[in-house]
Amino acid sequence: MRKKSRSIINNVPAVAALLIVLISWEFLCESGLVPGYMLPSPGDVVKVLISDFSTIWMHAMITLQEAVYGLLIGVLLAFVTATVMDHFRVLYDELYPIMIITQTIPTIAIAPLLVLWMGFGMAPKITLVVITTFFPVTVGLLEGYESVDRDSINLMRSMKASSLQIFYHLKFPASLPYFFSGLKISASYAVVAAVISEWLGGFQGLGVYMTRVKKAYAFDKMFAVIIFIVVISLILMGFVNLLREIVMPWQRVGSHQSQDS
Repeated sequence: MRKKSRSIINNVPAVAALLIVLISWEFLCESGLVPGYMLPSPGDVVKVLISDFSTIWMHAMITLQEAVYGLLIGVLLAFVTATVMDHFRVLYDELYPIMIITQTIPTIAIAPLLVLWMGFGMAPKITLVVITTFFPVTVGLLEGYESVDRDSINLMRSMKASSLQIFYHLKFPASLPYFFSGLKISASYAVVAAVISEWLGGFQGLGVYMTRVKKAYAFDKMFAVIIFIVVISLILMGFVNLLREIVMPWQRVGSHQSQDS
């Protein structure tokens, strides 16, 4: 009972901040300080969410599919790349600066090239999601591998442990907290990257739908899509948190013990 009350108390500031934003938003619309065609009221957005739910949901499924496929491929490539870079120091010294440079290129600048090279199908959307989600997971894994105590590695080597055994028993478990931190960031980026790529060409998806309603100056529908994007991103991040608790149950136990103390 005490844990439930503590959880409710911890969520009060977030709920209060959200209510303040909604009340301020409604006040701006009702007072006429901002024209209705520029900023629709929360009530108008809710009406659109209800009336156009089936259409928005259909486009959201396409965007979510692109985001999930790209995220899975990006995580797999990140795991392989980070593991190889950690094992071969020469590759680390050569590839890491290149990875840093690639992150200085704006995503919106890459998307048109991918559409030009791959067409208007799902391939350029997934590719852009892979590019966007690859870096945070790779860096997280590399930092996790580096966090292993060198004395522990030397001890296992003195016991004739192989590189695979050292990786399995030391480096991989140590990298999990860093991995899930990077994965949480990548999960939030995945949907945004898919929507950006859909802006520049496509047949379905939330980005395509946003482009259509923007041309019609239907800003209430624009805001409805934005809310949908936020919800999808939060669901993905929540799934990452759930997966983290399943894979790392010891951290959940440790956090509960620290709260009880």
